[in-house]
Amino acid sequence: MAGIHITDIEAAINYWRRRKPSPDGVLLAPEARALADVYALMIYRHASEVAADDVPSHAQAAWLAWYDTTPDTPCIAICSTSQGDNLCKGCGRTFEEVQLWPGFDPVEKRAVWRRITVEDTAWRFNRYAERAAENKSGTGR
Repeated sequence: MAGIHITDIEAAINYWRRRKPSPDGVLLAPEARALADVYALMIYRHASEVAADDVPSHAQAAWLAWYDTTPDTPCIAICSTSQGDNLCKGCGRTFEEVQLWPGFDPVEKRAVWRRITVEDTAWRFNRYAERAAENKSGTGR
């Protein structure tokens, strides 16, 4: 089962820091603090992922609020899996991931996003990066 990656925890913390800046430069908003506690434990344990079930509910809520601001799908409407490819040239997802995407939970979707981002071979990251930027609303597959 996929876990929440530390880079997503970092991104969510930064989202909350921008959304609710510290009034004094020291105190964090409750959402950022909840995520920072999870982050600190991950650092202490040298863990790059944490199981969603191990994240306290208030930190999960903060993470999900950040998640809702991210694009839902990596699709850029150039789907080579419909042409028989096992890996889409456009978004980098496997045929199975494209087919099952609507049923994936947020943690599973972010795991796929992380893989395709690390691989950096999909056209969404090079040839059609501007198209992906325009499609930030997350419409598509």
